[in-house]
Amino acid sequence: MFRFLHSSDLHLGKAFGTYPEGIRNRLREARHGAIARLAAAARDGGAATILLAGDTFDAETPAPDTLRHALRAMALETDITWVLLPGNHDSLAATELWRRIASDGPPNLRATTSPDPVDLTPGAMLLPAPCTQRRPGRDLTEAMAAPTPEGCLRIGLGHGAIADFSGEGGAPGIIAPDRARLAGLDYLALGDWHGQKQVSPATWYSGTPEADSFKHAAACSALLVTLDGSAQVRPMETGSLGWQVVTLDLLPGDDAVARLDSALPPLALRRNLLVRLTATGRLPLADRAALDAAAQAAGPDFGWFGHDLSGLAAEARPEDLDRIDRGGALRQAAEALLDEAGDPSLGAAERAVAAAALSRLYGLAQEVQA
Repeated sequence: MFRFLHSSDLHLGKAFGTYPEGIRNRLREARHGAIARLAAAARDGGAATILLAGDTFDAETPAPDTLRHALRAMALETDITWVLLPGNHDSLAATELWRRIASDGPPNLRATTSPDPVDLTPGAMLLPAPCTQRRPGRDLTEAMAAPTPEGCLRIGLGHGAIADFSGEGGAPGIIAPDRARLAGLDYLALGDWHGQKQVSPATWYSGTPEADSFKHAAACSALLVTLDGSAQVRPMETGSLGWQVVTLDLLPGDDAVARLDSALPPLALRRNLLVRLTATGRLPLADRAALDAAAQAAGPDFGWFGHDLSGLAAEARPEDLDRIDRGGALRQAAEALLDEAGDPSLGAAERAVAAAALSRLYGLAQEVQA
């Protein structure tokens, strides 16, 4: 029997350049903090080995402090053995990175920079497939067919996409989805896909231990794997910041603000969440403006909050325009925006911009009049 923790895609040093500075710093720190959380998850599960299936670093030349802090954080977990595999972001083409890891890494870190089998523990052999470059162009996991002593557990460690047999016409990936069977593996630990995914009973993508986008809804975790005749896999939660998409489909008569309040998470959880709100459908102008104002008021509660009302059409009545102004330049602007918002000769994006501008103009007018 052998037990270990399987994780991947820490992407230490990821810049998150499209986000404001405050949340960028928190996102980078959360990724660094994942090192300690992975160690804690391994201990809680009774494991002393953590396999990182590639992309531990976001770039082939991480900042010196990013590398130093990562190595020091792993060194602090003295009861844990870290096994690092080069992925496509930190491939073997990054010769200086792996030289530094070899020279500065702590004794409890093992970098698998060749496909040679590695003795993990008596009775368990690791068969790694380090990425030679960002796009190797071939299935590097073929090397996992290498012989090992009879009776040993065979654990593959790879990084990349598997072939897609969904029938949707997508281009095939690189790694054979039945590699575990072909190579006689007891378990194949894969990285690259940032969401957790089971390919077969003995083949898994662990997903990233700390989310970095809205793409995957499930809470981030690592996989506690026990090999004892078969592969027993149990997720161990590791994420500290959540990413959540909130979608509202609205029609006239709906209480848009109440719908928003019920869809957003409790106040106590908001600071550690990044939320993207999307609204579709149509609402009277006053209700659309109220929803926009409510979203802007709620935004500062969150680690990051973005809202997109471009898919939400505004229905304006004459009295709505009167509330903006009964005449003059503001009234003319409101009427022009209303015409553009409903003009079928314009593209959807242009109509959405006009509707958003009309809603904002309405809201500003109400603030001034208040």
